[in-house]
Amino acid sequence: MEPAGNNSDGELNPRHLAVSVTLSGDGTRIAEARDLAADFLVRVGKVHGVAVSARAVDLTRLVVSELVTNAGRHAPGPLRLELRILDDTVEVTVRDTARVQLLARPVDPRRVGQHGLEIVMAVAQAFQVRLEPHGKAVTARIALADGARGTGSPLGTP
Repeated sequence: MEPAGNNSDGELNPRHLAVSVTLSGDGTRIAEARDLAADFLVRVGKVHGVAVSARAVDLTRLVVSELVTNAGRHAPGPLRLELRILDDTVEVTVRDTARVQLLARPVDPRRVGQHGLEIVMAVAQAFQVRLEPHGKAVTARIALADGARGTGSPLGTP
């Protein structure tokens, strides 16, 4: 694990409360990503006094799992997971090498599978897919406090 914007020893970047990691293409990346997300939120709570609800940890693990799974299925090469605290949310970004726009399918309760993006958009405060020169960045923001409900609304320009 390495801090966002830094190539040091994997500690949290205290100025930005952010962390990022490149994940390999093997089958352990989903569990590794979920664990990293949970550890990140626990550490910012304990070390920096940021209030993080148990619900936020669970939803972040879910969102990370869905985004990493989707990227791993549809994009060749390594993935980059970035987590950062932004106001009263945790921002989860997964960067991959597939320069393809993601589209949520229409809700269909009879469809088996392929509901991951629907789930992410339902629990996230905001959601965005941004095409980049060498792939895409998928970003979701999850509220850190209990009681906030996802809207899946588009993120503004960063």
